[in-house]
Amino acid sequence: MEFIKHEKGIILSDCKNFDPFLSCECGQCFRFEKVSDDNYLLFAMGRVLDIKRHISGWFFDNIDEAEFRERFFDYFDLSRDYAEIIKSFEHDKVISEAVTTGSGIRIFRQDPFETLISFIISQNNNIPRIKKIIESLCRLLGKEENGFYSFPTAEDIVKCGIEGLSPIKSGFRAKYILDASQKVASNEINLSEIPKMGYENALNELKKIKGVGDKVANCVLLFGFGYYEAFPIDVWVKRVIAESYGEGFDPKTLGKYAGIAQQYLFNHRRNS
Repeated sequence: MEFIKHEKGIILSDCKNFDPFLSCECGQCFRFEKVSDDNYLLFAMGRVLDIKRHISGWFFDNIDEAEFRERFFDYFDLSRDYAEIIKSFEHDKVISEAVTTGSGIRIFRQDPFETLISFIISQNNNIPRIKKIIESLCRLLGKEENGFYSFPTAEDIVKCGIEGLSPIKSGFRAKYILDASQKVASNEINLSEIPKMGYENALNELKKIKGVGDKVANCVLLFGFGYYEAFPIDVWVKRVIAESYGEGFDPKTLGKYAGIAQQYLFNHRRNS
């Protein structure tokens, strides 16, 4: 991996198994905009990140290496050796095939509260509508800076109340958004303790929130807390399991990086 200084930003060169565009599109985050096949805007870590495909790698506009390392190195999980993780799945033909189209996927380390609310919104929903509701929530309660709206805090949402959430048109999910925010704001659910609990305890802790079942909890643990063994099962992954593994499939057999395998399977099955 090499950082190349550019007059307008930086170029990340020779970074294997990293495709930020593919990573955005694999269902793990919702605050991004596809400008073109070669340009995405990602809203993360309190700012807009303008990413362009470049002949030498990936060009990140209007950011220097110091800020990128501080804000986005861990966010993009760039210290992890994904080539070794891929190698660990060589015994599984289904995952190995999925890797052929998804080897650039990395797990983003997103803000835990934003991830929690985003995946509550994702229930029984399609990605365009999920993105629209989240953007409406940010415009309603977030702070504006240079055209970017920050994600609201739990306290902001509690203060807004159930009626105040009506403009975002989240339907039945509004009461779940409010319940999650109340539990986080009151510290009944202490998000800072989730990483210390271990997977099973953390899963059960999140399921105390109304509307949070196994699928949503696993998404939050994987994308918001770095529990890589978490294995969310949505409609696409459910089809892969039925078609390729059958009854009795246990994600634990995939080991400590089952969640990364899930992303390969999700991406491959959805796009095949």
